[in-house]
Amino acid sequence: MPISIGIVKEDPSKERRVGLSPAGVQALTGEGCAIFVEKGAGDASHFSDEEYRRVGAQTVYSRDEVFGRSDIVLRVSSPNEDDVRNLHPGQVLFSFVHMGTARPAVINEILSRKITTIGYELIQDEHGELPILMTMSEIAGQLCTQIAARLLGTVNRGRGIIMGGVTGIPPATVLILGAGNVGRSAARMALASGAEVIVLDRDLRRLREIASHTDHRVVTGLVNEFNLRKSVRFADVLIGAILITGEKTPHIVTEDMVREMKPGSVIIDISIDQGGCVETSRPTTLETPTYVLHDVVHYCIPNIPATVARSATHGLTNALLPYLLDMARRGIETSISLNRGLAAGVYTHDGVCTNAAIARRFELEAGTIGPVVAGSRLN
Repeated sequence: MPISIGIVKEDPSKERRVGLSPAGVQALTGEGCAIFVEKGAGDASHFSDEEYRRVGAQTVYSRDEVFGRSDIVLRVSSPNEDDVRNLHPGQVLFSFVHMGTARPAVINEILSRKITTIGYELIQDEHGELPILMTMSEIAGQLCTQIAARLLGTVNRGRGIIMGGVTGIPPATVLILGAGNVGRSAARMALASGAEVIVLDRDLRRLREIASHTDHRVVTGLVNEFNLRKSVRFADVLIGAILITGEKTPHIVTEDMVREMKPGSVIIDISIDQGGCVETSRPTTLETPTYVLHDVVHYCIPNIPATVARSATHGLTNALLPYLLDMARRGIETSISLNRGLAAGVYTHDGVCTNAAIARRFELEAGTIGPVVAGSRLN
């Protein structure tokens, strides 16, 4: 039986991506899926309602109708209590769930309604990689260097320095915490801008990789108290790119360290969607992206890729579409049970928390799906 998929409109003050591009919709309608798109859902990404209609989607005029007519609901933002109350028992919700930072009331509501929640941040491919998160991380890594260069300007209460320096004037020093996908992308862009780049991580293998990929133009070091405090004090820009898959990010940069930073320096905490790796970080919005604390400019948008919403939506669609097509062809339950990469993204299913880390964090009983424990690392 064909499945129905709903695409909701996000709050443009908080999120400008949309759950699926028209190209993705066309692929799914070609498999017999019914697609319901809330009016204006693609506006912030410059996809018109007419573009969706031309590829077989139906425009609906309220969020309630999207939820009411769909087996699967696609959105980008993490669900809140109002979203969950709109869902029906047995429905599937795809989004950046980030359940490690969710309120217990939201999780309890999801479990009581037996909603299947699938987090983009946990879905894996056949190699055990995180294809959706990797795509968004590449985008965020590129953007954060551009953002930092702008925020260093005096008009933004920054230090008033140029990122790459000029003859006789040294470049900015960019400290990147984390040598994963975001860190590698950010280091590459920062080097291209002429900055001096330092990358700290706990994993020597990752540090060797980033050094090799940048022809050893990056200074690398291990994350420890001594290196952190020394590097943070020296940095003009600090980029937090720490990720613990599916869990809350620890604060490895303390408020005391932030106080020692240069006046007008910049913190971009990309880890903020999972709690942030800097103690003074708090989530900001697309409309009000920065605040100044201890004379340091903080930029803590949880969804940096939303600032280039059209590109990010294409990237999300490219990575997500194979899993939606698998569900369309095999059915929702069969796909969740047999597709190991998809099952890895499932937080809750049929009233049970199927992610072991989240179950431990919130003292819930952990369940399983098919042949794998969802949320476990598959290598």
